[in-house]
Amino acid sequence: MSKRDEWIAHYASDIRDKMGEEPDMEFLTKVTLGLGPAIYNSDASKVSGSDAAELERVKQNFLLGKLGMEDSPALMEAIHQVIDRYGRSERNKYRAVIYYMLARHFGKTSVYG
Repeated sequence: MSKRDEWIAHYASDIRDKMGEEPDMEFLTKVTLGLGPAIYNSDASKVSGSDAAELERVKQNFLLGKLGMEDSPALMEAIHQVIDRYGRSERNKYRAVIYYMLARHFGKTSVYG
């Protein structure tokens, strides 16, 4: 099993155990591939749920940039909902899981082809 496959399995486990959903492995793989080498960087692979600047970057770079969403208060509300579901006290909130959940929340899985 490659290191990338190990990470995908870890993300799937987080979706099952912390989000209470069965992951769509094909879509999770696409999201993970979209993050490129960032999944191997300890800082870049995670999202700090308590850092307002980090959450703004998720909104700007992912929701507006990648998913092509229109800016509205609903975007930040969705980010906070996903962070709450992941667990505010959860130390490692993985970017791939956050992006996976946000794309599904907004029905934007088709962005990944």
